[in-house]
Order: sequence, then C-alpha cells, then structure tokens
Amino acid sequence: MSGASGTTGSAARERIGVDVRQVSLPAGHPVAKLSLAAAVAGAVALAVAWALGGPRFYSSYLTAYLFFLTLALGGLVFVLLQFVTRAGWSVAVRRLAEHVMGTLPLFLVLFVPVIIGMGDLFPWAVGEGGGEHEALVGSKALWLQPGSWILRSAVYLVLWSVLGWWFRRQSIGQDRHPDPGVTRRLQIASAPGLVVFGVTVTLASFDWVMSLDPHWYSTIFGVYVFAGAVVGILALVVVLSVALERRRGPLAGIVTPEHYHDLGKLLFGFVVFWAYIAFSQFMLIWYGNLPEETVWYRQRFEHGWYPVSVAVAVGCFVVPFFFLLGRDVKRNRLTLTAAAVWLLVFHYVDVYWLVMPSALSVDPGGGFHPHWLDLLTLVAVGGLFAGAVGRLMAGPALVPVADPRLPESLSFENM
Repeated sequence: MSGASGTTGSAARERIGVDVRQVSLPAGHPVAKLSLAAAVAGAVALAVAWALGGPRFYSSYLTAYLFFLTLALGGLVFVLLQFVTRAGWSVAVRRLAEHVMGTLPLFLVLFVPVIIGMGDLFPWAVGEGGGEHEALVGSKALWLQPGSWILRSAVYLVLWSVLGWWFRRQSIGQDRHPDPGVTRRLQIASAPGLVVFGVTVTLASFDWVMSLDPHWYSTIFGVYVFAGAVVGILALVVVLSVALERRRGPLAGIVTPEHYHDLGKLLFGFVVFWAYIAFSQFMLIWYGNLPEETVWYRQRFEHGWYPVSVAVAVGCFVVPFFFLLGRDVKRNRLTLTAAAVWLLVFHYVDVYWLVMPSALSVDPGGGFHPHWLDLLTLVAVGGLFAGAVGRLMAGPALVPVADPRLPESLSFENM
C-alpha cells in the first residue's frame, strides 16, 4: 500500500520541479569511468579464454552467458510486469531495469560461440538426421536438429532484443517529449509482451539447458529459469540503486528506504517462489521414480556434485529466506545489499549447477572439478555486460522523469 508522506513527500515533489529532470550520471562517476575498463577487460578475457580453452571453453562460456542473459531477461520481465500492473511505486527504480534489459542485443552477438561449440555441448548435435541421432533423442529428433535449433535461437534473441529496445526507447523518448499517452501505450503492449516472453523463455530453456541431456525433460523447467531470472534482476537493481544513491549520488533523495523495502519484499517473495518451483520439480520426479527423469538429479548427487546441490538449496533459499524475513533488513541498504550480493553469487552457482553436470557428463572425468575457464569466461561475459550497462546509463536520466506516476513513486510510503 502507499500513501502521501508528509515531509518526505513534500521534499520529493519539490525535487521534481528543481532537478529530477537533470538526473544523470556525472562525467566522473565511477560507473561511467569503469564501464569502458570493464568492456576492455571482458574482451581481453574472452580472447584469452577462446584461444587457450579448448573444448572445455564452451561449457564454461555457456554458463557465464546464461547467467548474465538471465539478468537481462529479468530486467525485461521486471519492466513488463511494472507496466502490466500499472505499478506506481517502482517508477523511481524502473529505469535501472530498462538499462539492464537494453543489453539484450549484445547477447545476440555473444551467442556465436555457443553455435560454434554446439558439437561439444549438445550430444544430439553430432550426426544430424542419421539413425544414431534418432536413437539418441527418440521422439525429440524432429525438434533437436542443429539447423532448426539455430533458427529458433535467433528468433528468441531477436524478439527479446526488439522488446527491450522498443520499451526502453519509448520510455526514454517520453523524457524528451512528455506525453502520458506513451505510458498508456506501454501498459497496453506489456500484456502481449509478457506472453511472448513466457513462451520464448520456456522454449529457450528447453533448447539451451534441458537439451544438454536430451533424454531428460521437465514441464516446469521454464518456470524455474524464469524464477531465477527475477531473483537475479531484483538483486541487481538493489545493488545499482544503492551504488547510485549513496554519498549524494544522482539517485539520492529519489530512491528511499520505501523503495528498498518493496524491492526486499519482492526479493523475498521470489526466493520463496523459486524454492517452490525447485521443490515441486524435484518432488514429482522423485515420486515418479522414472529412470529417464531421475538421471538428471542422479548426475547432481554423484561424482562430487552433491555438496553443490546442497549449496544451491541453502544459498538460494534457506539463508536468504530467514535473513529477509525481518522488516528492518529490507529497509536498511547495507543489509539489503548484502542479501542482494549473496543472491547474485548463488544465482551463478544455480546456473552452474544446471549446466555443468550435463555438459561434462560426456567426459569420463566429468565430475565436479572447477576450472580456471569458469572464472575467465565469467569475467569475459561479465565485463562486456557491465560495459554495456554502464554505456546505456551514461546518456539518459536515471529515472523516467516524465512518467505521470513518478510523483506517486517519489512520495511512496509503505503502510
């Protein structure tokens, strides 16, 4: 719930008329300065990993790629959800998610190494169309063909990029030419956008992660990936908000404990939702006890992967669940940032746990053995991603200054 707050609301409304329209990254801000360095470091790390990595490069790269892609996709679904629900409280932090989703075209380019490494990642990608291929994937043979897989992947990435580009462009354009009709158009477009997002993310999770083990299947796997993406973007928005608000930063006086409180509540809620989906998937497969289903979890309970499985459950649910229960934790930027950083780390662990046991299962020594390439590819994709986010932040205002619901967001107060 929200309501007008006395002193805070007056100060916020006064700020709207004074300098909110000028809110942007100053030239010397660390985010602006570090974005270029991050991009250069990412490009260098990618070149080194590509040159020295060998076949193991592709599994490490896919893990890093999916981790940062889920953050960008989380930004897209966060923005769509704010418009479809006509949320007012989130307007002050929505532009940060818009900048993150603006990186989606980058992932269209970064997908090229995944295509090149298909043969090393996906067992079905070898021997297309032959009897051996059909014996391996069974009834999935028509779906798991390299040509159609590449085409579908291109469609997913283009649709996400177009959605993210159009929503961000409309939002930034409204800053220059204030028009409440822009908000109404985005609200109308958000509902079909969510349908497109839901279908494509589900199919992409099947194609890029589930098909690493072509025998296994789960009908709720796409929801699992979606839940992790939302946890990731909420955590990232918290980190960015604190970084840009502290020490009289450009968002000082705009992002308040009220916004942190709601971000914390959403973070807590989606941590629980992720756990619900994860447990539902595990419980149904355990209860059914079918070999073609249990094999996926068996890979993750043997050959050194069991501690990682426990770490995913504890790190993604148990610890943040109890930590985020308290109201004060969600309103304090230090404790909320600690929770957000923790969840970003364990979101990567979760993605690693999804990809690596299946990707390395073809290797006789495919148990849990971290590799220097895991870190180097994380730096590579992360550097390029951070550089793109910083570059997108450097131009427009950090809040949608002409959104008609901005005053509501600035005077928002939890009741």
